[in-house]
Amino acid sequence: MNIRLDIDCSPEEARRFLGLPDLGPVHDVFVGRLQDMVARALTPAAADDMVRTWLSAGVQGMGAVQKAFWDAARGATGQGGSGQGGGSGA
Repeated sequence: MNIRLDIDCSPEEARRFLGLPDLGPVHDVFVGRLQDMVARALTPAAADDMVRTWLSAGVQGMGAVQKAFWDAARGATGQGGSGQGGGSGA
């Protein structure tokens, strides 16, 4: 037996129905403070440093993902990182 129940309501209506707190005012305060901090502290040099930090972390993160992928691929093919079985297959 299948039962299907479609409820058409907005996220606000669902939040109220489930009794969840309204975090809109807290979100607005947080975003306002974050905007103020950025406006006061963001100079061209600081923005350049921030972008360089983010890019280097992203590149290192991609390297880690690539290494994990290849390690998993080697494990799945039974190579185990020893270099055996990876030839041209003549």
